[in-house]
This record gives sequence, structure tokens and C-alpha cells, in this order.
Amino acid sequence: MEGLSSALTVLTAMITPAVLVSACGTMILSTSTRLGRVVDRVRNLSDKLEDLAKIEGEVELLEERRAIIFAQLDKLTSRARILQRSLTIFYLALGVFVSTSVAIGIVAITSARYSWIPVVVALTGAAFLFYGSVLLIFEARLALTTIHMEMDFIWRFTKHFAPRDVVEQHKPHYVHFRKHE
Repeated sequence: MEGLSSALTVLTAMITPAVLVSACGTMILSTSTRLGRVVDRVRNLSDKLEDLAKIEGEVELLEERRAIIFAQLDKLTSRARILQRSLTIFYLALGVFVSTSVAIGIVAITSARYSWIPVVVALTGAAFLFYGSVLLIFEARLALTTIHMEMDFIWRFTKHFAPRDVVEQHKPHYVHFRKHE
């Protein structure tokens, strides 16, 4: 019975790193999806406002719109590079956590003398996971910058078409949004 208990302890220890990676992956996927929805919504609103301007014959802000699109493409390129680097780091972390599980199994079978190896490998995986998370923080800040750029433009654009009382009524919400930048 003691052998079974020892084996279960080793198996539990081997599974723990994989569970942590899975939980982090779920959070990252959920956050990325939500951010993508916000960006898509902002862009849809911007497109609708541009269509409205074309119908009414207003084109004075098109040059500004082109500049904003160029700036956003620059930010999106940076975001894509950071996301690619983050994914690479997360895949490395995943590989290291899997190797941690293997190391735990090998140390359990061979000798307790090398029990420090799985700990070092797991700490390396945690460091990769931390670094990937830091990269995602930088990427999220870039995403926020592009959303703020888009919202600034939409606000200026809206002021040309919305009735003045509507603009004044909603201005405090916009000021509140920009205050947190």
C-alpha cells in the first residue's frame, strides 16, 4: 500500500505543472478574446461614422483618419511582434513544465539525490511564464493606446455630426474615460 501511495504522490506532483499552464492559457485566451471584441467594436463604430460623413458630404477629417490608421498599423505591428514573442515564451514554458513532470518521474524512480533538478526546471518554467506575462502587459498597454487613439478620433468626428446637446450631454463620460489614460 505504501508503494501505491508513493506512486500517487509522484503522479500528482507530475500533473501539477500541466494544470498551472492550462489555467494560465485559459485566462490568456479569455482576455485576448475580450480585447479583440472591444477593438472590433470601436472599429465598427468608426466605420459607421465615416459612412455617415460620406452621406452628408463631410470629408475634412479624412486626412486625420489616414494618419490615425497609419499610426494604428505601426502599433499593431509592434503588438504582433510582442504577441509572437509571448507565444514563443509560453510554448517554452509549456515545454519546461512538461520536462518538469518528466524530471519528477525520473527522480522518483532513480534517486532522491537529484530531487533539486525538478525544482530548478519548474522555477525556470515559472520564470518563462512570468516573462511572457510581462510581455502581455506591454502588449495590453499598446492595445489601450490604439483604442484611445480611435476613441479620440471618434469623439472629434462625432462632434461634427451629433447634435450639440447630445455632445455636451455625453462629454463627461468621455472625459472620465480619457482621465484614466
